[in-house]
Amino acid sequence: MKTYFISDLHLSDDTPTINHAFFHFIDNKIIQDASNIDALYILGDFFEVWVGDDYQTALTKKIAQTLKQVTTLGIPVYFICGNRDFLLGKHYAKIAHLTLLPEQTVIDLYGTPTLLCHGDELCTDDIDYQKFRKKSRGWWWPKLMLALPLWYRQRVAANIRAKSKDAQQHKPLDIMDVTQHAVLEAFEQHQVSRMIHGHTHRPNTHHYSVNGQQLTRIVLGDWYHQGSYLLAEQRGCSLISEPFST
Repeated sequence: MKTYFISDLHLSDDTPTINHAFFHFIDNKIIQDASNIDALYILGDFFEVWVGDDYQTALTKKIAQTLKQVTTLGIPVYFICGNRDFLLGKHYAKIAHLTLLPEQTVIDLYGTPTLLCHGDELCTDDIDYQKFRKKSRGWWWPKLMLALPLWYRQRVAANIRAKSKDAQQHKPLDIMDVTQHAVLEAFEQHQVSRMIHGHTHRPNTHHYSVNGQQLTRIVLGDWYHQGSYLLAEQRGCSLISEPFST
């Protein structure tokens, strides 16, 4: 049996190549092999931006129909919100048949306790971003945003994205990566030996030795230039990148 993990696709109407790659992945990796697949996990930044479940396009509807088709084959689809799509809520989850998970979730992955998260909470050196994250994930900011007119939310999202891009150009790359302290703290808090996350766009497998215990952190890749996913099986985990199909 197999379990797939993806993140950081950043799907939008402006990314036709990535959109096509996602549907190709679902058709050829998931649907065609449905009887051998336990689950599909989406670990955030699935969409480039999400301003509320009331904003629907032909693309978001097609994605919902595709994910619903996956679940009708007996494959649950689990979703953890990222920093781009944390406003995705119960309405879209219902029509897409997504199971929404807490931002940090522990699963038993073929016998290994494994922490799943998007990963942005681990980038604790990026102080300005963490301040925004704390506000935007609080109880009042999302409610306030979703109470505003759709056109205004779109404008706010565009402004936030523009400021974020500008800020990233002036930040050292290491600041936007996870910190070892935050990583080890998460391992300790959840008492797991494996962690899977996205966000940093730096696919890799990292190993730590702490008090004689071997810990593994797997970072998922983005889909800017290729398809990227983690395939987990009883025998182990494989990070896989594939060129976009033509």
